Amino acid sequence: MDGAGLYFLVKKSGVKNWQYRYKNSEGKWAWMGLGAYPQVSAQLARQKAREFSTALSKGESLKSNKELVAERKERESFYFENLMREWLDTKSSKWGVATYTKAQKSIEKHILPIFGKRDYKEITPKEWFDFFQSLQRNLGIHTQTEKLVSYVRGCYDWAKFQGKINSNPIEGMSKHLDVYESGNMDFVNIEELPVMLKKIRGNAKRSIGIGLELLIMLFPRPGELRMAKWEQFDFKKALWTKPAEVTKTRQEHQVPLSKQVIVLLHELRSIQPESEFLFPSRLSVHKTISDMTFNLALRRLGYQGKQDPHGFRHLASTVLNDQFSHQEQVIEVCLAHKKKGVKGVCDKSQHLDERRVLMQWWADYLDEMTT
Repeated sequence: MDGAGLYFLVKKSGVKNWQYRYKNSEGKWAWMGLGAYPQVSAQLARQKAREFSTALSKGESLKSNKELVAERKERESFYFENLMREWLDTKSSKWGVATYTKAQKSIEKHILPIFGKRDYKEITPKEWFDFFQSLQRNLGIHTQTEKLVSYVRGCYDWAKFQGKINSNPIEGMSKHLDVYESGNMDFVNIEELPVMLKKIRGNAKRSIGIGLELLIMLFPRPGELRMAKWEQFDFKKALWTKPAEVTKTRQEHQVPLSKQVIVLLHELRSIQPESEFLFPSRLSVHKTISDMTFNLALRRLGYQGKQDPHGFRHLASTVLNDQFSHQEQVIEVCLAHKKKGVKGVCDKSQHLDERRVLMQWWADYLDEMTT
């Protein structure tokens, strides 16, 4: 015995451990294991014994490691991150791979760091409202916030019908958040493009500068370029083939590459780390850059609220429709828009030859603007 109820026991097997002897709530003597020796030192064992004695003097009850583990597991079962992952599992077979992955990454980036370890039954509607409003006002990610709200709403709805909660805490929240009219996304006037191009070409991080210039020259949806892989590019045929799973239309789409684009791609490959992706994350070559990287780069160049990565599509569309007004259908294919009505069912042509001419004209036009 070491005093204050602390005992040092040695079993016949030679195993040594610390035990604390105390009277439980029923007034009977009981034992509480404090750990094996020498993993638990005498000093630590005495400290634990004093803490237990203090707790008992205050009328508190002692709990075994088994009880503490059970309580911890019980608490964790109510973590919001576990509820969200259960809901995401129900969507894995309903959503496309790209949609599921994008939703998962967005949730893990914005929601789980704040609410992941919280009891989902205790998060108040005001906490959710303040959180989503801060995303809108501080980060300016209005469209993404709308998606995040829909994910959380769907998660709580699923929990309600599983009998886990009685009501959805964010039901009706959307109508009280800031209204954002996205329109055609932000894009500068064509007269401002030369100055912006020069700034982009002088961007401190060359790979991101090349990425922004590729967004202008190829005008894909930003996510398609961010997730692009080198295997999708055929330099001999000067084609970028986007697989169906990453496109909005869920159809394979080929993009003719201008001479300027091929030069940029060769430069990009020479300065990037070895990876299957054109734009690998700085944390792991097996992941892509964040979906906010290009946005942040434009903000640093002074174009917050003036130019959105998606807005390059509208900028190109405006110029091409003005220059090639008689080739509306070709331009629509350049933009990877799904053909409507009977035309969409019958016409499967990608107008590659015509689009090569348009894409090279666009690249030359951009070059001429900056010379």
